[in-house]
This record gives sequence, C-alpha cells and structure tokens, in this order.
Amino acid sequence: MSSPINLQHVNVKLLAKNPEQVDLEPLIPVFHNWIEGQIFEELLLDVADYRHVQAGPGVVLIGHQANYSVDNTDNRLGVRYNRKAPLEGSNQDRLQQAARAALTAFERLESEARLNGKLRFNGQEIKVYVNDRLMAPNSDSTREALKPELGAFLGKLFQGSEYKLSHGSDPRSLVAVEVKANRAFSVSELLANLAS
Repeated sequence: MSSPINLQHVNVKLLAKNPEQVDLEPLIPVFHNWIEGQIFEELLLDVADYRHVQAGPGVVLIGHQANYSVDNTDNRLGVRYNRKAPLEGSNQDRLQQAARAALTAFERLESEARLNGKLRFNGQEIKVYVNDRLMAPNSDSTREALKPELGAFLGKLFQGSEYKLSHGSDPRSLVAVEVKANRAFSVSELLANLAS
C-alpha cells in the first residue's frame, strides 16, 4: 500500500548538548573549508552568518540541493539538514537520506578541532520537519498520514528502542515532529543503525 503523502524537502535537526558552551564563530571557516573540499554529495556554495538573529538560523552552509546549518531556531541549538531539491525514491529513502546527512555533518563537527569538542549531540532529541506547506500543511490529517512513515523510520533509527513524539499545531508553522529517545545514542550508533 502506498503512503497518502509524498514527502519532499525533509529536514532533520539533531539537538546539541550544553548549547550555551558552543561558540558559532569558528563555524564560518569550517564551513568555508567544506565548500573548498566539496565534502558532501550536494554542491556547496556559500556561508551565511545569522548569529545576530535571536533564536534564528545561526550559521548556514548554503548548497544547491540542500543547506547545512548549526541552527538556533526556537532557542534550541542543533545541527540541521534542510533538503531543498526533490529527491527520488520512497518516503523512507528521503527520511533516511536527510537523517544520514545531518548525522554525518554532526559527526564531522564533533571532531572539528576549531570547535574544541564543545559541539556534541545530546544523544536523544531529534526534530523532523517537512519544509513544504503546500504538500504537507501543519494539520491533523498531515500528522496522521506521517505516523506510519515516521514509525518505520524511527524504528530503524533507534533499532526498536522506545521514544516519545510531540508536535506543534500552529498552521503557520512547518509540520514538525520532536522525537525524544528513551536512551542516549551516539551519532556513530545512529549512522550504523541506518546502515543496517
């Protein structure tokens, strides 16, 4: 049976531990190095500095197909992958691709010497967005259609460990689901779970 919703423009944000200790300024040269090395599948183009915007997008690595950022939206610091270009495959393929991209970026940032080991995944909290209000408005019907897709995706990501879901209902906001696992995972564990 096919899903009643065709997910595109999936975003995944992994929340940081001890966000008050993280200095975002070193991200600018780090992201410029990523552009020079073209280290990801997407074409990387530029860096935008929004640190002056309170509870805003932070520092954004702008790409052609997707953006990567250390994002502070809603005063919740994390690494966010924002898929902009359509992606072939199933909804599961798209969810897993976005999660893998966010996890891979976070893994690189955790080991980045210029950040002094201060940017760390908190191990439990992930936010999944669909950045397409036309295709996926923030409504009860969209959230209901997303349930089986998210259940399958999170079952694989957490390998059967329990988790809790919460979401906002403001129709002006993107449809988003906050996920909190009942136990902590490392970035490498989650990447391995997706690969299994």
